[in-house]
Amino acid sequence: MVSGHLQRHALATALLAILASPALVSTAHAQDAAPAAEEQATTLSAITVTAQKREEALQDVPIVVNVLPEQLLVDTGVRDIKDMQVLVPGLTVTSTQSAAQTTARIRGIGTVGDNPGLESSVGVVIDGVYRARNSVSFGDLGELDRIEVLKGPQGTVFGKNTSAGVINVVTRRPSYSQSAEAEITAGNYGMFGVSGAYNDALGENAAFRIYATKRKRDGVDDVSTGGGPRRETDDGDQNYHAVRGQLLLEPTDNLSINFAADYASREENCCVTVTTHRGPTAAIIDALTPGGEGIIPQVDLDRRLAYANRTTEQDLKDKGVSAEVNWTTPWANEAVLTSITAFREWDAITSIDFDYSAADIMYRPPEEDYSLVAFDTFSQEFRLTGSTDRVDWMVGLFYSDEDLARNDSYFMGAAYEPYLSTLVGSQVLAGLAGAIATLPPQLGLSVNTAMPATFFSEITGQPFGTNFTGVGAHDRYSQNAKSAAIFTNNTFHATDDLDITVGLRYTREKKTLDSQFTNPNGSAACGLTLSDPTGRVGGAMLGRINGFANLPPALQQQLIQQMLPALAPAIQQVAGYMCLPWANALHNGRETREEVTEKEWSGTVKVAYDFSDDVMGYVSAARGYKAGGFNLDRVQVGVTPQDDTYFPGEFVNSYELGLKTTWADGNLLLNAAAFHQEYEDFQLNSFLGTAFVVRSIPEVTSTGVDLDLLWQPGIQGLMIQGGLTYAKTEYGNDLLPDADLVLLPGNQMSFAPEWSGNASVTYEWDFGADYIGRFNIGAKYMSDYNTGSDLDPQKDQDAYALVNARIGFGSRNRRWMVELWGQNLTDETYKQVGIDAPIQSGSWNAFLGAPRTYGVTVRFNYF
Repeated sequence: MVSGHLQRHALATALLAILASPALVSTAHAQDAAPAAEEQATTLSAITVTAQKREEALQDVPIVVNVLPEQLLVDTGVRDIKDMQVLVPGLTVTSTQSAAQTTARIRGIGTVGDNPGLESSVGVVIDGVYRARNSVSFGDLGELDRIEVLKGPQGTVFGKNTSAGVINVVTRRPSYSQSAEAEITAGNYGMFGVSGAYNDALGENAAFRIYATKRKRDGVDDVSTGGGPRRETDDGDQNYHAVRGQLLLEPTDNLSINFAADYASREENCCVTVTTHRGPTAAIIDALTPGGEGIIPQVDLDRRLAYANRTTEQDLKDKGVSAEVNWTTPWANEAVLTSITAFREWDAITSIDFDYSAADIMYRPPEEDYSLVAFDTFSQEFRLTGSTDRVDWMVGLFYSDEDLARNDSYFMGAAYEPYLSTLVGSQVLAGLAGAIATLPPQLGLSVNTAMPATFFSEITGQPFGTNFTGVGAHDRYSQNAKSAAIFTNNTFHATDDLDITVGLRYTREKKTLDSQFTNPNGSAACGLTLSDPTGRVGGAMLGRINGFANLPPALQQQLIQQMLPALAPAIQQVAGYMCLPWANALHNGRETREEVTEKEWSGTVKVAYDFSDDVMGYVSAARGYKAGGFNLDRVQVGVTPQDDTYFPGEFVNSYELGLKTTWADGNLLLNAAAFHQEYEDFQLNSFLGTAFVVRSIPEVTSTGVDLDLLWQPGIQGLMIQGGLTYAKTEYGNDLLPDADLVLLPGNQMSFAPEWSGNASVTYEWDFGADYIGRFNIGAKYMSDYNTGSDLDPQKDQDAYALVNARIGFGSRNRRWMVELWGQNLTDETYKQVGIDAPIQSGSWNAFLGAPRTYGVTVRFNYF
């Protein structure tokens, strides 16, 4: 970890120097071969965005937008949404059990991704198509034209509602010039990747573009496998390929149609955790592990050493087709009608070693019947956009039909029963010793402490090792979600200097969930205990008291009554351990059906005033909404299954006061915004140690300031950019009924650093008449924050900074370029997400961020 002094120095350097990213205004692609002098001549004031579904100058849009254009994304090596977080202050992107659980957060607000039934607070839109969850977009984004990060609710301009913001990804479209591009990358951890693209015209009215990539890398975490059967001794590797094709048709000057199809596959091993705090149960795990070491004995995160005897294989497939039609109509002052139709399929088969140890306790295999999350989505969006002298108007319709399937399971390994029996038996023996201490010593009673690993067998009378075997739980969930909305966003030019924007949206969400629960085997102990909980557990306890059976029956009954108050909690605890959700016989054979319909209004009002040609101020208010849903997991109170798993919709009232200024003849942009966001029924998805459950938090507030600076100084080829976000994102003071959430009221939200800032600088220079050099360095700083949904202090992450850099040399006409690059150059070790180690009292684990990677990339361009 960097020291506090170095962290403050890094932040001060970032803020004072405002070092930033490369040529943010470079709109020329490689085939244009524009020399550096011509690129420098373009002013920053020319930057345009489509945040309000029409092309506008960035400085005229009354919302906070971070624009990441193509050259910046190339210079910083951005390939997916996790890579881009180093470029945007206030944005964090994390993954947990696999790449299928990836979550984006803006200003500290986001959705924990482990429950697929929970929609994203930060939406991801790629080429106008909303992606079902953040994790669906965690893949190679290919050739990018730009990425726009919009902060705050955006329901009146995008088809799908989001409550915290939108990541709007725009890929490169076909053009009418012939070009071919290729890229070869090699790096540490055995990294190797190739990609290529070809673009050409098909006559005068059609063009196509095709892109393909293949990338591989060894794992970045070492794994101790114990007795197996896992064979992989590393984890976090990469092995994916993707292809995307586009066909552009422009039969008339007024009509364009862009067809797109894409396919991506990831077959990798992900994700293990490292131990951050080793609790007392670790000794039991060590004893049950071949070799005697199941969890790291000394915590040292920099070792990146994980323990897993079961595989973490994952197989992710993402594919889809879409058609975007833009027609300039002959009516309504040539209004533009846009239609975006899309079909998408996403499947994830993921495995996991649930106990995160080398002991064979509990796992999920990489098989479709036992481990599948799948989305099949159809979406249709219509927008009609037009302008008059006084009004820029837009009205839209959106519809989506999403089928979500989940197959979930828990397999119990050979060490499950002895581990849990030892854990419970040790607690019971301690309770018995305390109870006997209250009895007269002349009775001569004592506790038999031998072999607590057989305690479950003593309770059930079943042979040791047969009480929990094989598949403990095998459940299937099938959810359908239909969303329909009408929305409008209109800007009224009240005067030449005053604009008033009014947006409104009506949304209807209907969700239906069918769930089937089974316990194929693995629940004998629970079933027998449920049939006679007090008698079986109590009898086993009494059987552990040496000399008790020799006492007269009347005295036995008297002593039982005397000890009962001390033993009752232990009896209840034992029953709870024997009937954890995945082994609870009361779930077996259950079938439930849940249905909900939500109808909600949301909207926005913005007032913007041009104080001069270079200064615009605005104030805005918005009401945002994100749909409710169901828990796709076993939910129980005590040992009683719950049929109602619905959680309500999430609402936000968002307010902003902003200023956008332009200086230095359009070459310096300085923007600032103060914001305050009030969330109602915030959807907090947290791991209870036994299941993922969404709880509604009555109030969450986020208050702070966003600052952004772009500067193209007079030095030829130099571009500077920086940003800073201060966000006080806190839970309300309402006391919550859940014991595991007692730390939340009044405290800073998890994954919400108060301070985050990014800064980078790019410099391009000439080597004689034929060659150029290009250099980029950038950093992202985040102050300390907690990485767990329950705010356990053990999940705290100290402040840290990530530094990336790239230097290249190539031909002035861009035909070739050789680049040396590095990411996380200081090799910072940091927690992405902290978790309670499952069924391990006093132990905590963490999913780590990527270590230092470096390599060389060679690019070739033909145009």
